[in-house]
Amino acid sequence: MRAKISYFVTAAVLVVYFVLVGSRGVLLIEQGTLLTVTFGVAVLILPLIGIWFLWKNTQFVRKANALAAELDAEGGLPVDELVRTAGGRIDRDSADAVFAKRRAETEDAPDDWRCWFRLAVAYHDARDTPRARKAMQRAIALHEGRPLGV
Repeated sequence: MRAKISYFVTAAVLVVYFVLVGSRGVLLIEQGTLLTVTFGVAVLILPLIGIWFLWKNTQFVRKANALAAELDAEGGLPVDELVRTAGGRIDRDSADAVFAKRRAETEDAPDDWRCWFRLAVAYHDARDTPRARKAMQRAIALHEGRPLGV
């Protein structure tokens, strides 16, 4: 729940920031000179990119959460079998062992979104966020029946 609140607060702050930046772009365009119109258009492009990025990330999180809920309903969520340090951090060797198991499962069933979901969790536990995201994107694509890479 704390992560959701943080996400929505951050998203709201970003939207306010995009509105403020966008208003400055409009003010520059209203000046009417070649230089200010050029800068105004450039300033308006930044919030558009930011809004697109925020939208894509929100969609990704929503779809990943839907997969987690479906997998939970099936009883297929990965069990937390990781060893933790006294401070609560995941032991690297433990994460690597679980990752090896998840990778083998995924290699055995490369078209099963459930395996890719569990592999994404293993990547995340091993602190490999870029690969975790790619594995989750693949799980989402397989679940939706989309061709991979789209």
